[in-house]
Amino acid sequence: MVFQASLAPLSISIPIGRRRVFTPSWFMTALTLLAIVVFIGFGRWQWERGVAREATWRSFSAASGPALVLGDRPLAALAPFARIEVTGRYDGAHQFLLDNRTHDGAPGYEVLTPLELADGRRLIVNRGWVPFSGYRDRLPDIALPAGAGEVTVAGRVDALPLEGLESGRAPPDAGAHWPKVTTFPHMAELAAALGQPLEARQLLLDASMPDGYVRAWQPPGVPPLRHFSYAAQWWLFAATAAVLYGVLNLHKVER
Repeated sequence: MVFQASLAPLSISIPIGRRRVFTPSWFMTALTLLAIVVFIGFGRWQWERGVAREATWRSFSAASGPALVLGDRPLAALAPFARIEVTGRYDGAHQFLLDNRTHDGAPGYEVLTPLELADGRRLIVNRGWVPFSGYRDRLPDIALPAGAGEVTVAGRVDALPLEGLESGRAPPDAGAHWPKVTTFPHMAELAAALGQPLEARQLLLDASMPDGYVRAWQPPGVPPLRHFSYAAQWWLFAATAAVLYGVLNLHKVER
């Protein structure tokens, strides 16, 4: 095989047998290599996200068995999705409606209710999903039973859901009536609206517990398989770029 560098028009010329020649330009070669590197990089990034998400989903599935009594431990010190049991009093007068939450494709809210523990700490209990009424000025009735006293509840420890873009967030309006509607808030924003400090994470109320709504809890984020499929697509793009580079630059020799 003979390798020749053509000065004009700045292309590579490699004979392939007697009847074909491979003649890519330097620009096309550099552009193709760059595309392949980028596609492989995106594929690796998606694969790593899939591996991380798979670990998260395994942790969610593994967090079962008897609930642990919280005691004086902060929620932030517990493992993700740990099942705990706490005793306290719901603050039904100061609840939040977490907007833009869906169930089986239907829009709605998740009900976030403060629970005051015996030691004075407060944590947010997510009591589940309620459907959207169709009107923004008609919020669902999430009132707790009158005269509700001390309750013992169990559930999973979890972070508040996050939005990828800050523009999608809407902290609770300080001037709005209770319950306050909010979208992807930070816990500090809920604490500011409540006027009381809150534990760093929420409690996803078990489906067997009373005073709740729809609680079909799922691991956070998209399934790991979707990230793996995205990775395969990016790597397929890399392979396609390489094949096109070869096919488009292979020419017959004029005799």
